Amino acid sequence: MNSNLFEFIRIDYPLKVCHMRCMKTTHKIYFESAKSMSVIPSSSVHLVVTSPPYPMIQMWDDMFADQDCEVGAALRNEKPLQAFELMHRQLDPVWGEIYRILIDGGLACINIGDAVRTVDEDFRLYPNHARIMSAMGTAGFSALPLILWRKPTNAPNKFMGSGMLPAGAYVTLEHEYILIFRKGSKRGFHTPEDKQLRRESAFFWEERNAWFSDIWLGLIGTIQKMKNDHTRLRSAAFPFELAYRLINMYSVKGDTVVDPFLGTGTTLFAAMASARNCMGFEIDAGFEADISSQKNTIVAVANGRIHRRIQNHLEFVKTRSEEKSPPAHRNKHYKFPVMTRQEVELFFNPLENVRQPDENSLEVRYADVPAADFPGDWSQLLPARPEN
Repeated sequence: MNSNLFEFIRIDYPLKVCHMRCMKTTHKIYFESAKSMSVIPSSSVHLVVTSPPYPMIQMWDDMFADQDCEVGAALRNEKPLQAFELMHRQLDPVWGEIYRILIDGGLACINIGDAVRTVDEDFRLYPNHARIMSAMGTAGFSALPLILWRKPTNAPNKFMGSGMLPAGAYVTLEHEYILIFRKGSKRGFHTPEDKQLRRESAFFWEERNAWFSDIWLGLIGTIQKMKNDHTRLRSAAFPFELAYRLINMYSVKGDTVVDPFLGTGTTLFAAMASARNCMGFEIDAGFEADISSQKNTIVAVANGRIHRRIQNHLEFVKTRSEEKSPPAHRNKHYKFPVMTRQEVELFFNPLENVRQPDENSLEVRYADVPAADFPGDWSQLLPARPEN
């Protein structure tokens, strides 16, 4: 085993994960528009996680205008509603392509924020999330309950309008949306191999309670250090933790995840950390250097996230055991207690290495065993009777 892997917990019996040995995932980047993802066969993708450019946010005006000169004309002529609609028409073909490439039961998660803007002395909201929900419905998707991501802010001047004087102040826009859609009926897992991968891809009970809440607070993820400040400004990348959660919530190991607006590659690296394959599309080749620079750190970032998940779980077990009673089940691979039978086969594959077989492809190899000692003696928390 790779000596650089994070060390988790020592095991003294064989792991029954032979089908996971030498596990690899592949990751492909296409620097082209996602309006036609013809390289992807229909009904072959399991999950889409993305954040498109936000219409009517000024930083993306030029990008939309470069694709449709009428956008620029509408903005110059102070016709914001026309510009808003024209910008969304640039996104609509992507939603149709997403529907085509997803399997039946596949899911799409779209992080989007509404916009506020003053044009010709008229301040108003531009509801990007509502426009995308309408377009996704037209494409054929079923809308599922969405998540409100409440973004942290410490700005002293965050309030808009006339301050303490009615009625000219405005509610502060401090959240974004994570819209969730499904193609067709609920996904099925029919073969023994599919069912096994699903069991190994489980999340902890306490993670379920936090992740599947409709309000996410904070979510300050891994800081992406970019050499080019202008690129950072153009990307407005969502945090690593956001993509990581969604991938673990809505896909299983070995699935294929697509991001049609890849930007700095956050979804791609979150997929690596989760043992999923990924394909990303990005029209701005200026992001290539930023994506490439992160491939050298993803092993440490991903294994650190796995380490924190297990550490957080052990802290949860300790607290619950002190306040109530130890969880009634035991994970077969790590030997620590878990709350439900569905967590018994949960298993993390630490990353071993990342290689680059060609210019815009990456390949990740994973370890097939937990890596060694976890601090602390948790044996007193194990169930009295081991499970068969």
